[in-house]
Amino acid sequence: MDSSKCSCSICLDLLKDPVTIPCGHSYCMNCIKDCWDGEDQRRIHSCPQCRKEFIPRPVLEKNIMLSELVEDLKQTGLQSAPADHCYAGPEDVACDFCTGRKMKAVKSCLVCLASYCKNHLQPHYESPTFKKHNLVEASTELLQNICSRHDEVMKIFCRTDQQCICYLCTMDKHKGHETVPAAAERAEKQKELQESRQQIHQRIQDQEKDVKLLQQEVEAINVSADKAVEDSEKIFTDLIRLLQERSSNVKQQIRSQQETEVSRVKDVQEKLEQEITELKRKDAELEQLSHTEDHIQFLLNYPSLPALSESTHSSSINIRPLRHFEDVTAAVSELRDIMQDVLRATWRNISLKVTDLGVLLSEPEPKNRTGFLKYSQEITLDPNTAHRELLLSEGNRKVTRMKQLQPYPDHPERFSVHNQVLSRESLTGRCYWEVEWGGGVYVAVSYKNINRTEAFGFNDRSWSLYGYTDSYTFYHNKVQTPVSGPVSSRIGVYLDHRAGILSFYSISETMTLLHRVQTRFTQPLHAGIRPFSYGDSAMFFKLK
Repeated sequence: MDSSKCSCSICLDLLKDPVTIPCGHSYCMNCIKDCWDGEDQRRIHSCPQCRKEFIPRPVLEKNIMLSELVEDLKQTGLQSAPADHCYAGPEDVACDFCTGRKMKAVKSCLVCLASYCKNHLQPHYESPTFKKHNLVEASTELLQNICSRHDEVMKIFCRTDQQCICYLCTMDKHKGHETVPAAAERAEKQKELQESRQQIHQRIQDQEKDVKLLQQEVEAINVSADKAVEDSEKIFTDLIRLLQERSSNVKQQIRSQQETEVSRVKDVQEKLEQEITELKRKDAELEQLSHTEDHIQFLLNYPSLPALSESTHSSSINIRPLRHFEDVTAAVSELRDIMQDVLRATWRNISLKVTDLGVLLSEPEPKNRTGFLKYSQEITLDPNTAHRELLLSEGNRKVTRMKQLQPYPDHPERFSVHNQVLSRESLTGRCYWEVEWGGGVYVAVSYKNINRTEAFGFNDRSWSLYGYTDSYTFYHNKVQTPVSGPVSSRIGVYLDHRAGILSFYSISETMTLLHRVQTRFTQPLHAGIRPFSYGDSAMFFKLK
């Protein structure tokens, strides 16, 4: 008989006082009783193997037949030799009491500080001597329970030094310290652990709710976007169709008028051509008469010639420079200009409506420099934008205004009037950087398509904080705002592009908010620097 068929799946040993529960699985009576005692608070008891649940808790009765089979197995010694997988390998905990080839340990005793295989563990279950010993899963870390100073089991916890000690430690190194039994400290820590787990579980529940809300938000965004695209396409299609109809109408009117005017001109032309033919015929007759040599015949035939009638058309035709249909083209061009003006005036509003969605995912601004550094952004300056009076150094992180012009090649993005420069990096999301400055410097952010002849802060596409020896001034769209606050040689800049927040901080031993902008950014931004006088400089710090 295979002894594994008569083993308890909880203690892994031969069944002792075997009981069979309603699902058909059998266990030691004490093992299943202890297991179910731990489930009493839930009022639902289940089988450790098949997980079938029982309500109410089943009454346990000893299985007499199975008990006799186990006893026969013990007496006849038919227990099979352990299979190879029962022996301890290099990564297993070996039984401390096996001789020769050691078996795998199934339990470790915190009192004996030893590990046992199933066979050598039996006394711990059968002898009253070991009744109060504490068995745990087999562990290789039992020696950590021994005091390295006194070779005694550590059963005491020093709260002063926050470490486990033995009772001898309380009389020398830890004398006078606040000490408690390790079990008592464990109970306290267990409470804290449970509280932490409860907080974790609560946060999990809260965040799962947030995840569901975000899923619903994604669905709502997708549905709304699909409908907006469909409606917008229909509106633009209607607009295009209307323009096509107007274009067709204008075309038809032009062609109709063209046909009328051409017909009128050709009618006059045809009559003139007939008159020319008649005049040529008369001219031929007169020429023939002029060659008559007989004077009498000439005089007899001359009165018979009809008198030359006056032209009915030549006097009514006034050839002058004609515009033909150029006025129509001018009228259509005027319509185009009007529509372009309307589109420009309304397009910004449409664009803002499209981006006006950040109502759910906004995050609070960091409270300290450590929080800001999580969003640190490395900034390097773009030589293609630098004014020729600016010298870039330190890997294009430092800029200095020089009297001598720098040999930069021509480039369409280069600033030509004001001595300023933009960063290579485009800035979106949440970003933070710091600038060390000296003299007088404008620390700015700007859209990339800023006019290359305009200064930072003197248009609606850039924002600039000017720092001098003892004061700050903020500039935007040609409006200057005095800024109060401690002047330091380092300025921190925080950008939350989505939320439309731009903040400037004075950095010393503490961070002091100098100025905050709340707006709506419609394009990626770039960091900018403008040293005011010769010798003034600024450098972007590497914060990561």
